[in-house]
Formats: sequence, structure tokens, C-alpha cells
Amino acid sequence: MDRGQDKWSCIKSIVQIGKIRLFKVISFFNMYQKVALAIAFSPRMEALISETKRLVELFESELILIHIGKKTDELEAKLEEILIKTGLDQIKTKLIWKEGKPVKMINEACKEENADLLVAGALKREGFLTYYMGSVGRKIIRKAPCSVLTLIEPKVGSTVFEKIVLNGTQLEITPHVIKVGIDFSKKINAEQVHILNEIKMYGLQMGTASEDSEEEASQTRRQLVQHELTYVEDILKNVDLGKLRPNIKVTGGRWAVELARFCEKIDADLLVVGDDHKLNFFDRIFPHDLEDLLSTLPCNLLIVKN
Repeated sequence: MDRGQDKWSCIKSIVQIGKIRLFKVISFFNMYQKVALAIAFSPRMEALISETKRLVELFESELILIHIGKKTDELEAKLEEILIKTGLDQIKTKLIWKEGKPVKMINEACKEENADLLVAGALKREGFLTYYMGSVGRKIIRKAPCSVLTLIEPKVGSTVFEKIVLNGTQLEITPHVIKVGIDFSKKINAEQVHILNEIKMYGLQMGTASEDSEEEASQTRRQLVQHELTYVEDILKNVDLGKLRPNIKVTGGRWAVELARFCEKIDADLLVVGDDHKLNFFDRIFPHDLEDLLSTLPCNLLIVKN
């Protein structure tokens, strides 16, 4: 009897392991099984829906449309008209209407629906050719239970992501950011992928090295650069690159500033960074690097969360 029970337990364990492996395979091919889009009845709504439709089709995802405000027959008819116009698969589209504070309700809906990605639009700053996230947008990003894709100029014809930049700075979330960034780049057939890595406390380290001879200072600089290159290369060893050949670049400045500059220099289409950090009292006094990026977006931004 005991042998039979042991045998049955063994069989159940094998089946369970098989289910786990199958789930991992499915998850790999479906990075984003559920994509959420927070919509407002603005002139850009059709473009945002069109952009999100492309992503949903690429990742074979379900779409969750979230509107915060009172549901009326007029708004419902207008939304249905846009959905038909954009050709969305309404079978795979779920509409959620909520009333209340936008930040709380949007993030609540994402959590309830187990969304993997939230798509949002950025605002153009008046008088400048730059974009930024307002206070509501920042709170949504900070409190969102999932990754967030911010589009600065959504198009009805869909944006093409050809040049993608990943933040490779040594942070706890960086290996995950690089993995997600590479998988995303392969899925959308990106032409170029750049990984920018910041040398931590570069000024202080080189300031100390400057007390040595010029040759020794140069050697210290080469070692610092090589250390950062090796860090990214070791991460890439465990990532399926497909046909991608990422370009690794090392910088000595603050990563938020350097990423913005580099994205502007190469006219990047998408910047991928990570956020596993909760704002505390000191972050509110001294702006966090991610906050700097959200103040003036250099391009579309994908914020990856664990």
C-alpha cells in the first residue's frame, strides 16, 4: 500500500513539474498576456488604441481598456465606434468603467485584472519640444502593479521601434531589465539595441587615481570601463539574443542624464529602464534618477517592474 502511494506521489510530482515547465514556456512566448490601456476621451485616444492594438497582436495578449469617469450611453457609443474603426478584436477586449480618483482606480483595475503591462500617453510641454509626465502620470507609474509603457507621440499608423536603448547600470533589477528589453526588441524586430552602463562614482574614483602617474590613471580608467563591460556581457550570456547584436556603451555620468543624452543623440525610439524602488522621504527631497527621466522624456519609455 505504501509503495503504491509513493508511486502515485512520484507521478503527481512529475506531472506538476511538467506543468511548471509548460507555464514557463508559455510565459516566454507571451511576455504580456494582459495589456491594459487607460483611456480618456481626448483627441489622442484613437492613436493610443491603435498603438496598443499593435502590441496586443504582436504578443497575442488580451486587452483591458480602463476609463475613469461616469459611464454614459453617448461615451459608450463613441468608444464602440473607435473600436470598430481600429479593428480591435472585441472578443479579446475587456472594457472597465470606474469612478473615483484616477491613480487609485487605474492601478486597482490593473491589479484586479492581473495586467502585465499598462500603456499610457505623455504630455507635450507647452513651448518646448519635450515631453513629461504630470503628477498623475508619475503616481500611476510609481504605484502601478505592472510594467508601464509611456508613448510620447502615439500614431494611428503605429510607432516603429527601430532603435532601442537599455539601462545597463548596475542595479538589482538590471539583469531583468536587459532580459525584458532584449525579448521585447526581438519581438518587434528592432534594428539596433544599445546598452548604456554608468560607472558608479566615476568622478571620485578617477579623482583618487589622478594622484598617481598618468599611466596609472589611464590603467584605472581602462579597468573601470572593462569591469562595466564584463558586467553586461555576463548578463547577456544567459539571454537568447537571436539575431540581435547589442552595442554596449560605458559612461561616467549619472545614468538618467546620460541615457537622455544618448537617446537624443541617436534619435532612439524606445528607452527601457527598471523600477524596483519605492519612494521614501529622502527621495521626495532629492529627485530620484527615474524622476528626472519622467520630467523630460527623451523618447518613448518602457519601465520594467519585477
